[in-house]
Amino acid sequence: MTIPSSLGTAPRFDGLLAAFVNCTLKRSPEVSNTQGLIDRSVGLMRDAGVAVDEIRAVDHDIATGVYPDMTEHGWPSDEWPQLYGRIIAADILVLAGPIWLGDNSSVMKKVIERLYGCSSILNDRGQYAFYGRVGGCLLTGNEDGVKHCAMNILYSLQHLGYVIPPQADAGWIGEAGPGPSYLDEGSGGPENDFTNRNTTFMTYNLMHAAAMLKEAGGFPAYGNQRSEWDAGCRPDFANPDYR
Repeated sequence: MTIPSSLGTAPRFDGLLAAFVNCTLKRSPEVSNTQGLIDRSVGLMRDAGVAVDEIRAVDHDIATGVYPDMTEHGWPSDEWPQLYGRIIAADILVLAGPIWLGDNSSVMKKVIERLYGCSSILNDRGQYAFYGRVGGCLLTGNEDGVKHCAMNILYSLQHLGYVIPPQADAGWIGEAGPGPSYLDEGSGGPENDFTNRNTTFMTYNLMHAAAMLKEAGGFPAYGNQRSEWDAGCRPDFANPDYR
């Protein structure tokens, strides 16, 4: 990508790790149109020095439920604990998926439910575990619903503790109704300037926000520590023990 001279040298983001979770309904090696859009963002990140971990959720045995490990609740197997380890290691999380009936895919819903199931886990500062990380989303389809799906995903991520930077979503939809998908020949998806612009802005805003949080040592830990609250140390309350 050409950087205008007025902007100076393109920034580097070495040392950051991003996790992309593809919530397509198609198992590998079937072609995923969502993966086509993911590849655009991943390419920008890797060019800027970010290490990238990619997960196609449907390829894994993810149990249904809202606990960190569903084998402790009657399920015979559950790969989520291993996937959670990869996700929590990342500074950036991008949830990506298709639009069906104007809404997020069932796989996307399951991933968000399992993320929510880990929301009681705390970091070493007593904050919820997802604090200090940034989140965004990518969506594809040939029907309306990009903004509706993005609202659901981004709300869910911020509720869990992720920081959502400006313009943290991007997507592509073709002509309303049956028609070509993003990677289909002649769809115009990969060449769409609106989608390419938003994907680029989203990618760089995620990297900028993650770099700022990392440099700051995470999200400030005052007034948001669950461990302190549970211990009775509550800011702005009549409690001299809070410090």
